Amino acid sequence: MRRCLLLLLLTGCHSSKEGNVSWAVYGGGPENIHYSALSLIDTANVAKLQPAWEYHTGDGDSLSQIQVNPLVIEGVLYGVSPKLRLFALDAATGKAKWVFDPIAPVDGDTPKIAINACRGVAFYTADSGRDQRLFYGAGSWLYCIDAQTGKPAMGFGEGGRIDLHHDLGRDVGDLFVASTTPGMIYKDMIIIGDRVAEEAAAAPGHIRAYDVHTGKLRWIFHTIPYPGEKGYESWMDTAAYRHIGGVNSWSGFSLDQQRGMLFAPVGSASYDFYGGKRLGDDLFANCVLALDANTGKLLWHFQTVHHDIWDRDPPTAPVLVTVIKEGKPIPAVAQVTKSGFVFLLDRMTGQPLSPVEERPVPTDSALPGEKLSPTQPYPTGMPVFARQSLTEADLNRLVPDSSLDTLKRQLASYRTGRMFLPPTRQGTVIFPGFDGGAEWGGPAYDPGTGLLYVNANEMPWVLTMIDAKKANAVVNDKEATGKVVTVGAAAKALYATNCAVCHGANRQGGGNFPTLVGVNKKYTTGSFVTLIAGGRRMMPAFKQLSEGEKKALAAYVLEKGDELGKRFVNTGAKPEDPYFTLPYAATGYNKFLTKEGYPAVAPPWGTLTAIDLNAGAIAWKDTLGDYPEFKAKGIHTGTENYGGPVVTAGGVLFIAATSDAKIRAFNKRTGQLLWEGDLPAAGFATPAVYASGGRQYVVIACGGGKLHKKSGDSYVAFALPE
Repeated sequence: MRRCLLLLLLTGCHSSKEGNVSWAVYGGGPENIHYSALSLIDTANVAKLQPAWEYHTGDGDSLSQIQVNPLVIEGVLYGVSPKLRLFALDAATGKAKWVFDPIAPVDGDTPKIAINACRGVAFYTADSGRDQRLFYGAGSWLYCIDAQTGKPAMGFGEGGRIDLHHDLGRDVGDLFVASTTPGMIYKDMIIIGDRVAEEAAAAPGHIRAYDVHTGKLRWIFHTIPYPGEKGYESWMDTAAYRHIGGVNSWSGFSLDQQRGMLFAPVGSASYDFYGGKRLGDDLFANCVLALDANTGKLLWHFQTVHHDIWDRDPPTAPVLVTVIKEGKPIPAVAQVTKSGFVFLLDRMTGQPLSPVEERPVPTDSALPGEKLSPTQPYPTGMPVFARQSLTEADLNRLVPDSSLDTLKRQLASYRTGRMFLPPTRQGTVIFPGFDGGAEWGGPAYDPGTGLLYVNANEMPWVLTMIDAKKANAVVNDKEATGKVVTVGAAAKALYATNCAVCHGANRQGGGNFPTLVGVNKKYTTGSFVTLIAGGRRMMPAFKQLSEGEKKALAAYVLEKGDELGKRFVNTGAKPEDPYFTLPYAATGYNKFLTKEGYPAVAPPWGTLTAIDLNAGAIAWKDTLGDYPEFKAKGIHTGTENYGGPVVTAGGVLFIAATSDAKIRAFNKRTGQLLWEGDLPAAGFATPAVYASGGRQYVVIACGGGKLHKKSGDSYVAFALPE
């Protein structure tokens, strides 16, 4: 299968006066509002779109994805391919100008780069355009590339790149660190957040600013505060800052350039689902932060979830908006969440501009050692844009009665009915699921109408905990006990604590993570050990595992029966941080599905909602996407969706994101569907809107690959008839 990026060339029948209009920052601008002032494409002509041209990156495979929101600057489009090749195209023709491959041999040596997810690049320019630089993450490196030549800027770091393991205040060389969402350019700095592992063995997610020319660290903000720093007191364990990881800004930033204020959404602390070794509110986890972009100094914070054990981290950067209160315009930030909430905060102070209540929530954890927050914040003054509880009445009635009966029995065995129920061994329903509600694509905002547009998933997941203490004891058993630990026993324990959360207890896969059954047809022991050591796409590197542990996992996953009965020898074992050894682990990211593979909840399964921020009310709401088999019966179900919308001055909202491989245009004021076009693979990304040579374009990365959909590798252009 090939991965694609679809370029929609939108040109009106009249001449354009705009010339070249850029999409120069991830999300359309530093405010992250996904808005374009272009209007050549409008509600009257958008239905006339037709195919124009196609460009292939040539490096997709059957599992690859593209999640990129590309940049377009002065007629040049910059994007990233499935295997992290950075490229430049003529934005009007799709013809390649240059390609940079971070894995290409240099002086005879091939760089070791793990293929991680990438959502775009950042662009810096100075000296009247003579100095143009692109920044993006590949593996654990941040690259600086000359935008005019496609060559590394050799004065930046080590040969045009810096190792993201550095400057985090402790040795994290064996832990996973990557930059998957573009950083933010401010003056002569590139400010970055990171993706880190979500298990206990995780690096800290401190926010860092680097000099764009030298790669030298300019400032750092400790998202897990050090002694004497604000927020340190929110951790009951005074030594936690030296060991706990996560609390990372993985989903990007927004920036008020005029005021020099950087806004960061901060993720949850590790481990995601058990907080017994990180008791307290865990600042600055699950916060919206406002920082002085010049110095990294904290200006204010607002926490959206206290002591998160449900993976409810903010999925996208806040949107910078202006709301009207008592007839006066107020600069604000709007933060959407996985739970379907909108927090509307004063941009200068962080105080809510719409009421937020601290409501009591269950505290009866079934896991000894856990201590939950007695309350959680509920924004009562803004509408909820996704369902937040699952009962028997909400189950999917589109399946046969036998399947519905199975769903009822399953639901009766789980803990369900509201949000913030503690994780349990019996299983706890998480709804909306781990992928939202809102997700990393983020919302769009129209400054002319004051409407916020957010697409959402409505898929229930089930979180089930298991005892991990016995598993840890098996792997760490001492020879002095007289016991002989087999490779199979050690491998099962290692799998339970490191792999099951994504790939399921029986290697069957779960959520958006693939099955491991049958991978012995693709991997040898050596290639599998290399894979888990380096990571790939959404899978982090497991460098913290010893060589013996990696080989034991390989024997188990690859079903090497002759190896599993042998004595386990933990060669290369390192002293383990006690904070990384937890008494409990999750069995996997498991969606709650029918026997037929549909969501257990009744439709809609994907939605698009327009929220009037001034009125605190929903202006319109529509179901987003279709399952072809239900559409043929006249049933509009919606689908899970990844990637956000873009809204324009022409009255049109564009969005792909759905699993049915469509891109759609809606009337931004009414929600009326105006047009939909077929894509060669699902567009799990956010479009970009720009003009080149007087023509207006919309570009969408169509990588597919998620939700078990086919992958692609091309840019395809659509245009209005000339």
